[in-house]
Amino acid sequence: MEKTNEKYGAYVQILKEELVPAMGCTEPIALAYAAAMARRVLGALPDKVVIGASGSIIKNVKSVIVPNTDHLKGIPAAAAAGIVAGDPDRELEVIAEVNHDQIQAMRDFLDQAEITVEHVDNGITFDIIVTLYKGDSYAKVRIANYHTNIVLIEKDGKILQETEVQGESEEGLTDRSLLDMESIWDFANTVDIEDVREVLDRQISYNMAIAEEGIKGDYGANIGSVLLDMEGTNVRVRAKAMAAAGSDARMNGCELPVIINSGSGNQGITASVPVIVYAKELGVSEEKLYRALTLSNLTAIHQKTPIGRLSAYCGAVSAGAGAGAGIAYLSGGGYKEVTHTVVNALAIVSGIICDGAKASCAAKIASAVEAGILGYNMYIRGQQFKGGDGIVVKGIEETLKNVGRLGKEGMKETNEEIIKMMIGE
Repeated sequence: MEKTNEKYGAYVQILKEELVPAMGCTEPIALAYAAAMARRVLGALPDKVVIGASGSIIKNVKSVIVPNTDHLKGIPAAAAAGIVAGDPDRELEVIAEVNHDQIQAMRDFLDQAEITVEHVDNGITFDIIVTLYKGDSYAKVRIANYHTNIVLIEKDGKILQETEVQGESEEGLTDRSLLDMESIWDFANTVDIEDVREVLDRQISYNMAIAEEGIKGDYGANIGSVLLDMEGTNVRVRAKAMAAAGSDARMNGCELPVIINSGSGNQGITASVPVIVYAKELGVSEEKLYRALTLSNLTAIHQKTPIGRLSAYCGAVSAGAGAGAGIAYLSGGGYKEVTHTVVNALAIVSGIICDGAKASCAAKIASAVEAGILGYNMYIRGQQFKGGDGIVVKGIEETLKNVGRLGKEGMKETNEEIIKMMIGE
């Protein structure tokens, strides 16, 4: 792909927009970011906090440990962390630097402040509204549609910043509709590595560090260690075990940052760590690793775009299929092998639900990565799922449309039922 091609610049920019650092699970961190911004606008420690959150936000924040809080969990904890110790200039690293005194101050704040959580439904999946009160003064911040998209800042009846929320469109981001598998393949094979080196170097460094910490430490259900003990240490096992370990660590209090993909640290880990593990095993060049990661990341983003940031459809499925594409490329596969790997993987695991961020995410990641690896190994052995097999239809883009429809429209009611179960309705 020539640099003069419209898609070339867009694809580079999409990677820069999506592959950004985050500390902890991204939904509680987005909530902490909104709270930190509201605290800055209020100019004082509030005595009352009202948090409005869409169902999918409630689902994804309810059960996960907020990093740098000494293992506090849930929506009030995320808000308290942002209010007491947040630096909104750091966005998704808003609570990356917290000291012991601030952790104690968070606990004191949770004990003393009046904190209310409300389920709001404004017709969009991703919605956070944080209002802080101090006496007669208040400050309100709203984030909608994606994790750093502040659409409203209000203080004492005065609008300081406002952007119209037009449904679930992601205004301000590069047009994801420019993505298609054939162009992604072309771009991955021809991109000037210097145009993607910085974002991919950071992804390699951050995501492997948390995967290695997950293997060494005791986090969540320790899925990575279980897999290695159960199945051995060949590259197929290590690829899924390391990805699972990274997820277990970040879901359960590890204070290392990750590079996210499609707004999710778990998806960022899943799209990168298995590819890096395979690259090391195969002894490929640094350039080939960068191209494989470019392919994996963009493939995951392309799949996730029509589904949306939050859904009842597990995002690790898309990232696992992306990892499968990257592994197929590293193993010498061409465009046909890559696209059939993706289709095969999606045919296997597209039914995995998202019931929030918590320890079982790691096991789902392992299943998604295994499906990606199986999808490739099926195809090189002359086996594949074909058009007419369930949601699989002829052509990679048509199959991805079906998966997008399943995740976005088909699972709306599933998402509502999951939320009701989780909040006890």
